[in-house]
Amino acid sequence: MLYETARLALQAIRRNALRSFLTMLGIVIGVASVIAMVTIGNGTTERITAEIGKLGSNMLFVMPGQVRPGRTGPAARPFTAKDADAVRDQIARVRAVAPIAQSAMTVVNGGQSRTAAVIGTLADYLVITDWSLAGGRAFTDAEERGSSVCVIGETVRSDLFGRSSPVGQDIRVGRINCEVVGVLTKKGQSAMGSDQDDLVLLPLRTFQRRIAGNSDVNVIMVSAAAKADTRKVQADIERLMRERRGITKGREDDFSVNDMTQIADTMSGTTTILTGLLAAVAGVSLLVGGIGIMNIMLVSVTERTREIGIRLAIGAMERQVLAQFLVEATVLALLGGVMGIVFGLGLAYAVDLYLDLPVVLSPAAIAVSFAFAAAIGLVFGFFPARRAARLNPIEALRHE
Repeated sequence: MLYETARLALQAIRRNALRSFLTMLGIVIGVASVIAMVTIGNGTTERITAEIGKLGSNMLFVMPGQVRPGRTGPAARPFTAKDADAVRDQIARVRAVAPIAQSAMTVVNGGQSRTAAVIGTLADYLVITDWSLAGGRAFTDAEERGSSVCVIGETVRSDLFGRSSPVGQDIRVGRINCEVVGVLTKKGQSAMGSDQDDLVLLPLRTFQRRIAGNSDVNVIMVSAAAKADTRKVQADIERLMRERRGITKGREDDFSVNDMTQIADTMSGTTTILTGLLAAVAGVSLLVGGIGIMNIMLVSVTERTREIGIRLAIGAMERQVLAQFLVEATVLALLGGVMGIVFGLGLAYAVDLYLDLPVVLSPAAIAVSFAFAAAIGLVFGFFPARRAARLNPIEALRHE
């Protein structure tokens, strides 16, 4: 019985192959969109987590000011190098501390120039970011007191020096000349799309005295010791900064201490929410596809009214006619679901390959999309099937 019903449904689909394909197209697009969006979103989340993980899960950022959604607080005074020294000397379980001051500036060598991020910091910056050198060396303790030396990123090196080695040569950063003592290994683009290699590192005091003209520090990077409880380190830094900045009890902080784990969780949560919203929007096309199935099935019932009348006249029961059209609608939806899965996975793979994202499949999204497609076939195919089953045989036979 079921086999015969399915056979008749497939025969009806084959008789109108083009119309059947166009009917399935809404389901194909809907399922493909959901799968592609979820897969690309998962890949983005995985990439962001991996990029942040490269910096280490035991890293903390100390920044002046508090950031709140929809609210801009008063400008907070920046830190100084002494604040970073206090963190290094007074906080237990700290592996390295790197104060940072930075600005975008023009870097020149001969006839070549480019605008790069110029960062004033200490040699511990390389320890905290786990960034090795492709050539040369980092700053020495003596050079950190204010020498005109620098370490450059791969993008700056390739643009200013081509294939030649820059170590030992001078470049102009803004209005000062400095000797290149090291070249960083290539890191490539970050998860946000910025070029991590487009930078020049200077000793902090050199940057403050000869470029910035002040002693401001924009960020203090802190790396906790291995297996240290970063929450305790974070709390200790907050207490120290409140004391140094003269914040009395009851007043809120004019700075923030962010754990890398918290940042990773926040960014992953944001991409997950965006992925869900995009998948929900894409899922609307599944409903549109269901309406298309219902529309075509109603047309099919009208076209085959005489055929239905003959079947009812020779003894077919209403439930058999109902089952035939219901199976036909469900088969259309299921075929569309299968095609949508294949197309969606192919699209997601192509986009992930183009954006250099990991391909992270979601079996749950595939299963839910396929089940939803089948449910749409049943729901939207029921009304046309019931209409066909309730046709009056005599009136159906007289239909032209």
